[in-house]
Amino acid sequence: MAWPAADIAPVRTFKRMLWRLQEYSIFVYENVRSLRSAWRYRRDTLEQMYIIGAQAFMIASLSGLFMGIIMAIEAGHRLETFGAKLLVGRTTSLALFRELGPVITGLLLAARTGAKNASELGSMQVSEQIDALRAFGTDPIEKLAVPRLIAALVMFLPLTLVSDLVGLVGGMYVSDWWLNVDKGFFWHSAIYDLKIKDLIVGFAKPVVFSFFISTISCYYGLATTGGTIGVGRAAVNAVVVSSVVVLFNDFIFTKVIWSIL
Repeated sequence: MAWPAADIAPVRTFKRMLWRLQEYSIFVYENVRSLRSAWRYRRDTLEQMYIIGAQAFMIASLSGLFMGIIMAIEAGHRLETFGAKLLVGRTTSLALFRELGPVITGLLLAARTGAKNASELGSMQVSEQIDALRAFGTDPIEKLAVPRLIAALVMFLPLTLVSDLVGLVGGMYVSDWWLNVDKGFFWHSAIYDLKIKDLIVGFAKPVVFSFFISTISCYYGLATTGGTIGVGRAAVNAVVVSSVVVLFNDFIFTKVIWSIL
């Protein structure tokens, strides 16, 4: 008895997802095991740190600036209704350090870094450069994936911190100009009300986000097939999956880690 095509399609999709997950898990294991070779390819790592980190400084600063401005305006107007606009500094800093800073920066870097890694490695894969590396006895994971992973782990946290601080400065000036909240009071309220727990959660998120963004994008890049169309498909998949994983990990931190701490 033949099964209807409509019944077979979901099963095939589920099996394909499990197969992808298995391959990705093996790829992550290979990355972690190959970290010992990082010193050998330190020049590649430094180059990736510059591309992933230094060249993303402007986008991280701008995103933080507008997040801080928007948060200060929205929170200030709502709090002013209850005569509590002096709490705008506290509200802005908590929102930036806990959620907006890590998540928005993570999503932007997932798009930028994820598309970059997937398209670069995908182009090398379809043009058989990866096979050439293997033929010369070079492990593509050690040469290509590990430097990108280390660069992301090192640079995502400073970029998030820059985004948070620029957002606070933007919120401070907006509160002073439009809400008549003294800049010194805003800054004192923003810093004084931050707890160690807020900083731990806010600074742990970029590290976790960077790990998954880098490994997911490199996995899709090295698994590219189908020529130039496959490269575009790999870049799209890397950005989409990385963004979803960023939001999922943010949920884990918010609901699980936060309650534990």
